Amino acid sequence: MEKRDYYEVLGVSKSATKEEIKKAYRKQALKHHPDKNPGDKKAEELFKEAAEAYEVLSNDEKKARYDRFGHAGMSGAGNGFGGGTMTMEDIFSSFGDIFGDAFGGFGGFGSNRHGGGRRVNKGTNLRVKVKLTLNEIANGAEKKIKVSRYVTCATCGGTGAADSNSLSTCSTCRGSGHVTRLTNTMLGQMQTTSVCPSCGGEGKTITKKCSACYGEGIVQKEDIIKINIPAGVGKGMQMTMSGKGNAPRRGGVNGDLLVVIDEESHPDLIREGNDLIYNLFISIPDAVLGAHVEVPTIDNNVKIKIEPGTQPGKILRLRGKGLPEVNGYGRGDLLVNVNVWIPKNPSREEAKIIERFKESDTFTPKPDKNDRGFFERMKGYFE
Repeated sequence: MEKRDYYEVLGVSKSATKEEIKKAYRKQALKHHPDKNPGDKKAEELFKEAAEAYEVLSNDEKKARYDRFGHAGMSGAGNGFGGGTMTMEDIFSSFGDIFGDAFGGFGGFGSNRHGGGRRVNKGTNLRVKVKLTLNEIANGAEKKIKVSRYVTCATCGGTGAADSNSLSTCSTCRGSGHVTRLTNTMLGQMQTTSVCPSCGGEGKTITKKCSACYGEGIVQKEDIIKINIPAGVGKGMQMTMSGKGNAPRRGGVNGDLLVVIDEESHPDLIREGNDLIYNLFISIPDAVLGAHVEVPTIDNNVKIKIEPGTQPGKILRLRGKGLPEVNGYGRGDLLVNVNVWIPKNPSREEAKIIERFKESDTFTPKPDKNDRGFFERMKGYFE
């Protein structure tokens, strides 16, 4: 099923402010909230769809990528929920504060499902750096990395208790995770709500701790995680792998794995956006008479023609020989910057030949007054 436009989902324009986007999401979320539409699968899907739209449009970086590439720009790089793997707990853990008290406690979700409005714990995020070659950037890559992270304890299932008899509802907050106090003031009674001091907001108390995790509900483990990196990524870009971070203490939603892209330098090619630059050096005879030479590209070497009389600093453009646009269409070019190699120590015989050139009108310099140099020409290619 084709995804709807995120702006259409929330009913806002592309010029909408962050506050307008937030208000529009709250309106949609409250309309399709599970507590308001019990057992309605369509309402649940619309609820998730609105959360996915808000998750992208409320983030400046993701919004800019979506505006440029649409849904194609949301796969893989930096999108936590857009991949369609979010759960109700993900939504309420991230955006529950937006609903306020509309459904009681924590957005209603949990008021009759997770113990009287108790917040869902979320584990911490992990950050790793992955270095790629230009070839991997051009074609995409699959990387396997070793990550040390906290995972749910298999012995107790993340409860932290030795067995089911060792886990009970907190008697102080009666499982809600918070306590409410009434205080008499000059202006009348004031009600305050705070985290339960007995259970720390978890709603449960442990009488006997699990021997494997010592009551934490998590253990440290080394995992091998496979990362599929799309073609065209650049240095400093960040991908988000939802749920691949640390597990939280005693149940909840896993954190995310943030993958930061780094690049290895290429021995011959220089990257400039999606274009590549190659500095080609040719001899004086080749510049004067012309020649066919080989230049490297990402995949292999290709032959190009040097026209007779080619001047130093001339740029030859090989279209489509650069890098692809990340999650989009089109490809950059290879720009060949022609340099003429001037020998430093010519032999006596070579020097005599060169001296004869001085007598020829053909070899008298005739500079082009309109030629503003290599850097001016290069600037035009990247504007």
